Amino acid sequence: MHIREATREDFDQIWPIFHEIAAAGETYAYPRDITKAEALRQWVEVPRKTFVFEDNGQVLGTYYIKTNQSGPGSHVCNCGYMVSSAARGRGLASAMCEHSQKIASELGYKAMQFNFVASNNEGAVKLWHKLGFDTVGRLPKAFRHPSKGYVDALVMYKWLET
Repeated sequence: MHIREATREDFDQIWPIFHEIAAAGETYAYPRDITKAEALRQWVEVPRKTFVFEDNGQVLGTYYIKTNQSGPGSHVCNCGYMVSSAARGRGLASAMCEHSQKIASELGYKAMQFNFVASNNEGAVKLWHKLGFDTVGRLPKAFRHPSKGYVDALVMYKWLET
């Protein structure tokens, strides 16, 4: 298993992962009916870089890294991570987050911010805390979960320089 930079051609394997997660509407603020073309644009074309975590040529997970804000905020990056439902619980999200922090530093970023973490996504919140992220903000009822209704969204942040 290894992580490598994604190409546009990888999106055919990323799309089933992305589509499943977006359609569920439980963790990301993407339209549940997002098109493949728009997903490609948002996950691969807009970010600075996109990576895939693969095993024997099969994509099991993916993440992007992009500048969170321009100008005076351009030293802070933002990332998004998705793992195939068939590969969850195997440490992929942790490995991708650790990899993304290394890449962020190589790209010159000083900090990483997650803008909109659904508070009910307990596994992600616990993992981000374990990896050194602090919850620095709470947006009351900002995320509309399909079965739990309005839940808080968290802003999480980590300074990358030591």
